[in-house]
Amino acid sequence: MEYVNPEGLRLDGRRFNEMRQIVAEVGVVSKADGSAVFEMGNTKVIAAVYGPREIQNKSLQNKNDHALVLCEYSMAQFSTGDRRRQKFDRRSTELSLVIRQTMEACILTELLPHSQIDIFLQVLQADGGTRSACINAATLALADAGIPMRDLAVSCSAGYLNSTPLLDLNYVEDTAGGADVTVGILPKLDKVTLLQMDAKLPMETFETVFALASEGCKAIAERIREVLQENTKQLEYRRAA
Repeated sequence: MEYVNPEGLRLDGRRFNEMRQIVAEVGVVSKADGSAVFEMGNTKVIAAVYGPREIQNKSLQNKNDHALVLCEYSMAQFSTGDRRRQKFDRRSTELSLVIRQTMEACILTELLPHSQIDIFLQVLQADGGTRSACINAATLALADAGIPMRDLAVSCSAGYLNSTPLLDLNYVEDTAGGADVTVGILPKLDKVTLLQMDAKLPMETFETVFALASEGCKAIAERIREVLQENTKQLEYRRAA
């Protein structure tokens, strides 16, 4: 199957270095301390953050001089048309751990000793890039909750199909059998917090794909900053009204 035509266009009309449309909003769950919806094309994720609050597990209360970060990832039963997932399957457990470790790298946990931060993520629509969308949604929700962070944690994927590096894979591209590289960074600190690859690539090709995903991360970080700045303006407007 041809995933990139001779004109350089992908199946959905994008060029190799073009991202899907990003739509994001914060403050979408009234009962949460912070929340967000993040969409990358047809992939849609909702995140809710509760905390910082007292550690629920009494046995851990006196052992944590840093905040305890907990994360739960799940996919809605209706999120994808070709399969159903149970709430706590193996992949959900793995992604919960990956996302938790990524968020721990950006949260200033040392400023919140003996406390707990819970991050809940649910995929409402799945069309590739759910891992990255969850990290981006979690960052927005943490910022909405006022959790202190050293930098924004952002993520994006890139792949290699038909001898072409492709940014921000959709589901069809993601499942085509090519290499898929998911990158997470702290853009201002220029630090990599996540790097996962599901196939081998020659080093030169990997560096090209990695650089493409990193540029995608920086574009997402800029979009997240715009969303947060717009939200701040709206809050100021409401206070003044």
